[in-house]
Amino acid sequence: MKNNKVLLIVVGLLAAGVIYGFTAYNGLVSKEAEVESQWATVESKLQRRYDLIPNLVNSVQGSMEQEKEVFGNITEARSKMAGANTVKETAEASTEMEAALSRLLVVMENYPEIKSNENVQTLMTQLEGTENRISVERDRYNKAVKKYNVSTKRFPSSLIASMTGFESKDYFEADEGAAKVPEVNFNK
Repeated sequence: MKNNKVLLIVVGLLAAGVIYGFTAYNGLVSKEAEVESQWATVESKLQRRYDLIPNLVNSVQGSMEQEKEVFGNITEARSKMAGANTVKETAEASTEMEAALSRLLVVMENYPEIKSNENVQTLMTQLEGTENRISVERDRYNKAVKKYNVSTKRFPSSLIASMTGFESKDYFEADEGAAKVPEVNFNK
């Protein structure tokens, strides 16, 4: 009788452990899928930005031949974004693109005839809205990464995560120099 109770307790504990293992694993799968879904949303918003940029550059470029360096920087940053394969590479390329766009905006401020161009105004409005969407989606992505990373590190789900190959994800962070205001020098 006593052996039956011990056996029943052991079987009950094993069943609870197996159920917890399945639950923890499925939770990790769901959180990883949320991270991947949010990353896809960030990428779609970044793609919208990169689709708008050539139109803006073409609209402005004719009036600003002397600012070829700014356009070269935008083209280079766009190429890096296209070649980015990881979250870190994408974040670095995005930061570089933002800096190049900031320089373009500073340059445009000094050319009233460009600012008054209806095409340029429309493109700038679309680009501004896209930048806002990118910011929102980055925040959502980082929140999803936080939930996932906490799940992979919190005990006892960390045991399930390590046994089944779930690893921490990278946050979408700005580069260290992203807060620096771009410098535009017209005396070159």
